[in-house]
Amino acid sequence: MNSSMSPEDITAEQALRPTSLQEFVGQQRVKDQVDLLLRAARERGTPSDHILLSGPPGLGKTTLAMIVATEMRAPIRVTSGPAITHAGDLASILSSLVEGEILFLDEIHRMARPAEEMLYMAMEDFRVDVVVGKGPGATAIPLNLPHFTLVGATTRAGLLPGPLRDRFGFTAHLDFYDEGDISKIVERSATLLEVSITKESVIELGHRSRGTPRIANRLLRRVRDYAQVHGNGAIDIETTRSALTMYEVDEIGLDRLDTSILKALVEQFGGGPVGLNTLAMAVGEERETVESVAEPFLVRSGFMVRSPRGRAATALAWKHLGKTPPAQSLGLFDSPEFQA
Repeated sequence: MNSSMSPEDITAEQALRPTSLQEFVGQQRVKDQVDLLLRAARERGTPSDHILLSGPPGLGKTTLAMIVATEMRAPIRVTSGPAITHAGDLASILSSLVEGEILFLDEIHRMARPAEEMLYMAMEDFRVDVVVGKGPGATAIPLNLPHFTLVGATTRAGLLPGPLRDRFGFTAHLDFYDEGDISKIVERSATLLEVSITKESVIELGHRSRGTPRIANRLLRRVRDYAQVHGNGAIDIETTRSALTMYEVDEIGLDRLDTSILKALVEQFGGGPVGLNTLAMAVGEERETVESVAEPFLVRSGFMVRSPRGRAATALAWKHLGKTPPAQSLGLFDSPEFQA
């Protein structure tokens, strides 16, 4: 779950969240793999192997974790890496699990190192050593754990140490959705929200949602609000476009943050390259927000490139902003560091 989301957004997202693999739209390869994994575990009557889900925010990692618990008919415990600051925090959670329970650990890459090292033994041997006392008199007491399934979620799989990644029996990477699947998600959400929406509007929202279900559902709710206040509640293409213009979402789905990043690169730094920390300060956002929320789509869409020297705007970004790149930047991306 994204901690930057408002309580209203979290509640709305939970209401629209699919509860089974059959309801889950898109990510067909991952769905088939997860289905096979869980069916085999159910037939054996054992907990599933540990599962690692990676990918940009908003693609359904939390939803899939909830579905794993539903499919396994098991309770689920939800926590996050930043919430586990000491090994004792993790030991407390692990010792209270029941047989077969699902432990969903969001942002697993942000867990404290001592807790991470304790997790190695817990995942592999279902045992932890609890240290009692301090100094030379400290004693490690082994504590056996029930067999549980850890579902880890991360937007930064590369930050996970090898020993932790190796302990997951199955790793899945969630990709951005194509517009057809996003449109199906919009249609399903509109039905659940009891909103009348035209096919044109569904396609428009799908096109502007950046391949991300969370964004699609958020935009749908904002367009619904606009239609309610400025119309009769029904969503047509004119209403959709007017609402998205009001909320600063452009014709290809770039929002205020995306546009701010591109403008900073082009107007303040001459196209770059510029360091990530400097870029984040220029747009008034946290480094993590720029890197994990905006950057994946901007890079995937060809507006930005990354290199050891920093981030740089491409010719496409200059064109999108209605500007002409300076002559000295035209050969920038021919250098080896931008070809990696």
